[in-house]
Amino acid sequence: MPLEMNRAWNDAVRLLSRNRDVILVVAGVFFFLPYFAFMLVGPDPMAGVNPAQPLGTEEAIARMTAFYSRMWWVFLLVAVLQAVGMLGLLALLTDRRRPTVGEAIKIGVFKVAPYIAAYVLLGMALAFAVLILATIAGVTGAAWLGGVVVLLAVVAWVALFVRFSLVGPVMVKENIANPIAALGRSWTLSRGNGWRLFAFFALLFIAIIVVTIVVSSVFGLLFRLFGPEIARAGDGLVVSLVNAGWATIFLAVLSAVHDQFAGPSAAALGETFE
Repeated sequence: MPLEMNRAWNDAVRLLSRNRDVILVVAGVFFFLPYFAFMLVGPDPMAGVNPAQPLGTEEAIARMTAFYSRMWWVFLLVAVLQAVGMLGLLALLTDRRRPTVGEAIKIGVFKVAPYIAAYVLLGMALAFAVLILATIAGVTGAAWLGGVVVLLAVVAWVALFVRFSLVGPVMVKENIANPIAALGRSWTLSRGNGWRLFAFFALLFIAIIVVTIVVSSVFGLLFRLFGPEIARAGDGLVVSLVNAGWATIFLAVLSAVHDQFAGPSAAALGETFE
């Protein structure tokens, strides 16, 4: 079945409207608050740098490397929390039983391990393929092959992201806990729609980038009138709100796309004839 973008978007809006109150709670707890808290209290990797004397490339890379080496566990914790929130939101968006917030979070907690495992397996497969290509490039000694490897890796990452983007909805709505089975199901559902999905996701991504730039620019100038501390808190607030909004909208789109490809669930069909 070819993807109908307008239908998917309208269905996503309907899902968000139908579950607005509980969705706001989950999005606030799992997407907005962790990100905003880190933006407020987390260390600034560029602290002490004179804006009039920007760092060189090597020094900037060294600072960022040290920052991520020191804070990796925080990013991991936030990623796990957001994965639980994503799965919980999908439960709210796809489960016709209308679960409570507590029930949705419980679903997210139970599904988060296989969800992460699925993408770890996917990442390992991609890394293995890149390693083989890089080894071939090294053995042949052809410098141009290095650029080809990087290009192929980017293309492969985008293609895999698109084809396996439905792993979350598959795990939650179809109650598939096996990571490999969920990956296979997502691949099957998205077959023949790779380019349409890519175009749909790209349009959403471009839209959120434009909105982020406009909102950040307008409010950034306003916050800077009140000093650097207010500016940092204000920037964190805006970015965190955009992050929560983007994640919520994208999950609603994924849920709508899954519904379109998979068709009505058995529960939905049962309700139709009751």
